[in-house]
Amino acid sequence: MSIENRLYAVRYRVDDKSHLTIRDQAVCQTCPTRACEWFCPADVYAWDEGEGRILVAYENCLECGTCRIACAEHNIEWTYPTGGYGIAYKFG
Repeated sequence: MSIENRLYAVRYRVDDKSHLTIRDQAVCQTCPTRACEWFCPADVYAWDEGEGRILVAYENCLECGTCRIACAEHNIEWTYPTGGYGIAYKFG
């Protein structure tokens, strides 16, 4: 089964408030690798060349926590979503 098919089975209850925060966009502008665009399995992070900043699609977050440890600049703040919101995995 492809990753796209597996992600399709995941259900979300999206909160109005993001649980992911870029601490300082200036740090992202000078980041040599922008690894956040590559390590997230749900493509939550994307560089916007026109705006010169990282865009965060928190609605897609799988809550795996990879971004908490993989950002070499420690510029991503990750917290659990508000109770009752976030991801609901379907196993099987």
